Amino acid sequence: MWRLIRRRHEVAPEAAGEAAAQAAATVAPVEPDLQAAAFFDVDNTMMRGASIYHFARGLATRGMFTTSDLMKFAVGQAVFRLRGNENPEHIAVARETALAFVAGAKVDDVVRLGEEIYDEVMADRIWGGTRSLAQSHLDAGQRVWLVTATPVELARVIAQRLGLTGALGTVAETRDGVYTGRLVGDLLHGPAKAEAVRALARREGLDLTRCTAYSDSANDLPMLSLVGSAVAINPDSELREYARKHDWPIKDFRTGRKATLTALPIAAGVGAVAGGIAAGIALRRHYRNSIQP
Repeated sequence: MWRLIRRRHEVAPEAAGEAAAQAAATVAPVEPDLQAAAFFDVDNTMMRGASIYHFARGLATRGMFTTSDLMKFAVGQAVFRLRGNENPEHIAVARETALAFVAGAKVDDVVRLGEEIYDEVMADRIWGGTRSLAQSHLDAGQRVWLVTATPVELARVIAQRLGLTGALGTVAETRDGVYTGRLVGDLLHGPAKAEAVRALARREGLDLTRCTAYSDSANDLPMLSLVGSAVAINPDSELREYARKHDWPIKDFRTGRKATLTALPIAAGVGAVAGGIAAGIALRRHYRNSIQP
């Protein structure tokens, strides 16, 4: 009797597999919607805080710069956000620090560090609500792009980890796989984001009136106003007011403490990139030390 029971158990998996295969239902593939897409800002829209800060934080855990450097970086971002103005001086500083961030670094190293640090630090900071919005566009057969002032290599890592189509970000010039310290064009910020979306739409054959854009910042109004549908996510006060006046949907995924400082790492637009000097210092130290005898 025991042998009979055991023999029945031995054939059960095969039988179950055959039965499951016969009962399997074919799911119809999603029909691609080639003329519509969604564009998501990253910092405080897709991710809680500033992606470049989290990258710097990951470098700090690797001993590439001090906790004091990181705190100065975070406080600088908070002050920038509270002031809420991006004058030419701020933009000039942001450009210079963006150059400092990449000068002399190997592209492959930045990508590798970006992948490691995303998994360690950033993955848990993705807003679930925003991620669901992005997935709804993917489920509808639409492409989903990140649009951010963050260096494009880091932006691509985030997009890949989230299963999105791709990313538009600040482009730094490279030569033989090493960053030269010059930008191709300028920081992808404000009006530049709108121009990037417009250029991508031409290349991909998108109908911008059928596209949607998401952001937390009034700095992204040029991009938000370019598309047929705009959504304010965790908006700053200026964007919230503008969205209300124009009947744009407003979604706030922050909890309890949103009326206070939303945390030091959170920064808007160029402010996040300007803080990248901490990461730039870290990378320069790393490369300088690596070539010392």
